[in-house]
Amino acid sequence: MVTSADLLIVNGQEFHTGLWGHTSQIGLRGHYLLPDYAGYAGTAFASLYPTNAAVFDMAHEQGALTAYVHPFDFSPTLTAIQGGIPYELPVDVAAGKVDFLEVMGYSDHLITSNVWYKLLNCGFRIPAGAGTDAFPNFSQLRGPPGLVRVFAKSGPTLDHRRFLDAIKAGRTMVTNAPIVMLTVNGKEPGTDVRLPFRAHKLQVRVTLKSPVPIDHLELIANGKVVAKLDGAADTTLTLPVDKPTWILARAWSDQPRLPVLDLYPFGSTSPVYVTMGNAPISCGADAEYFLGWINILSQRVRADTNWNTSAEREAALSLISNAHQEFLRRR
Repeated sequence: MVTSADLLIVNGQEFHTGLWGHTSQIGLRGHYLLPDYAGYAGTAFASLYPTNAAVFDMAHEQGALTAYVHPFDFSPTLTAIQGGIPYELPVDVAAGKVDFLEVMGYSDHLITSNVWYKLLNCGFRIPAGAGTDAFPNFSQLRGPPGLVRVFAKSGPTLDHRRFLDAIKAGRTMVTNAPIVMLTVNGKEPGTDVRLPFRAHKLQVRVTLKSPVPIDHLELIANGKVVAKLDGAADTTLTLPVDKPTWILARAWSDQPRLPVLDLYPFGSTSPVYVTMGNAPISCGADAEYFLGWINILSQRVRADTNWNTSAEREAALSLISNAHQEFLRRR
């Protein structure tokens, strides 16, 4: 770690596993987790164990935050296993092991957001994070280091632990150019608006500042666009709600725009959560979506022959089974 009054340079770790998905461990206090990958056929680490869940447990023991990184460049079909899909994501979210998701990274931000929204709809509070995942010596990878960023509201002093705590609490905004801010009844992202169970009218404020033109400024509630604020810089509106709701704001453009060396300009807040009493979580079609996802993963894991021991296989299948039960409960 390199520190000064206005600068922190801190090392983290990305754990690589093809089937399970790539993950981030930031804030490790003791040591890196080795061998740093699993499930690579033709190597000494061909077994799918450790799962990302096991890696997350080891990272949490060191006080680190855990996340899935650069998750989606295309939407999962859920009819067969596809390369490049982080298949353990909903399993670990159901187990409460994911501290944030790289909503922005070396991936498609809108596609990733659509999967993120389904998880939020099922009642999982997953904050937005970001990472550039830049390799400056590889010209085909888009963007320089620092292109995609997460801003966390961590207080007036520069402190790494407070920064991590702010990310975990969801006090974040992610961007490659546009700065988007949101309040709901005066509450900022990562916080709750607590209301009795009946119809309400919320006061929502969205602000946007951007160094490049932005085509779309949108208010999202429970995964749907509920207001299009295109061309606005500072807008206050009334939003009627009659059930528990999560709300966020996002800004994006249809095409790439220089000097943003990314697929397109994009920015998003984490959600503000509107809670009403003890209303049960029920996400219907989104739960069914993840149940189909988990079924495909279970078939793939059962068919794998690279396990070192039967205990490894059973640990993975038990994790998947528990996630299946959790999504059934939320259906």
